[in-house]
Amino acid sequence: MKNLEKKKEHPKEKTVLHPRNKHRERYNFKELIASCPELADYVIINAYDDESIDFFNPDAVVMLNKALLKHFYKIDKWKMPEGYLCPPIPSRADYIHYMADLLAERNNGNVPTGSNIKVFDVGVGANCIYPLIGNREYGWSFVGSDNKPEALKSAKDILENNSEIKGNVELRLQPNSSNIFKGIVKENEQFDFTICNPPFYSSFEEARSGNIRKVSNLRGKPVKEVARNFGGNNMELWCDGGEEKFAKRIIEQSKLIAQSCFWFSTMISKQAHLESIYKALYNAEAVEVKTIAMTQGNKSSRIVAWTFLTPVQQTKWAITRWNPKVEIK
Repeated sequence: MKNLEKKKEHPKEKTVLHPRNKHRERYNFKELIASCPELADYVIINAYDDESIDFFNPDAVVMLNKALLKHFYKIDKWKMPEGYLCPPIPSRADYIHYMADLLAERNNGNVPTGSNIKVFDVGVGANCIYPLIGNREYGWSFVGSDNKPEALKSAKDILENNSEIKGNVELRLQPNSSNIFKGIVKENEQFDFTICNPPFYSSFEEARSGNIRKVSNLRGKPVKEVARNFGGNNMELWCDGGEEKFAKRIIEQSKLIAQSCFWFSTMISKQAHLESIYKALYNAEAVEVKTIAMTQGNKSSRIVAWTFLTPVQQTKWAITRWNPKVEIK
């Protein structure tokens, strides 16, 4: 007779996610398999007699993401090269929805939609995840930058296999890894917001130790070595100074295009970094700063967004770009 752990009572809805997030309900593996039959090979019955996958298996996580993108966003073909970051879809969707809310604040509560809304994705990566979700949810257009040609090649392959999105996403190589916007943003080009998920760790060893610690906590016993369940190479997971230094670099360089973008933003995973981030924003003379809390499972993070536009300039921006038929008085 099969020994089962006491079956967990799961909430019907993940209320911590954004109200418009398509992933608030528990994964329905029968529906996901119907959309992506390959997922069936990775679905298991866990100790609680529930259908699930092995989240410590990188291949299973990639396949789950492929199924989620196909089922919820009609992304027909999505493939990740080995060694690159496989993102958690629900939290990436949350970022998109919260930025949509920021735009809506200056648009009478209505999210501006369509390809006229232009987003700059700092470090689009091999997965191209933000453009895929943002275009499918709101019809926005994107410019995705990256300093790794192989990452852009993967993103380009994804777009080539999803022709409806392809025309709304432009990929640009950043030749200088020290630059964020310089050499990428064109003269007179305007963006409604920027988006970024900066490298969290400051070194390979810190990334390795952090993953071992996380997996040990999840399994309830110490482990010596594990494969990262979300993959990721050095430029995605760690950089000199980690997310704090990277975010401060974005803030400093955002001043170069201060009047060319409504909202700049970045994900900040560690709350302890906020004090220095706010100080950098003060020194950069940001006009308005917003901090938006996000939660997925046991993980908490936040979006920090800032603008150099005054309230009057914000109103003018909203009218001229989002509601051009409205007369400016």
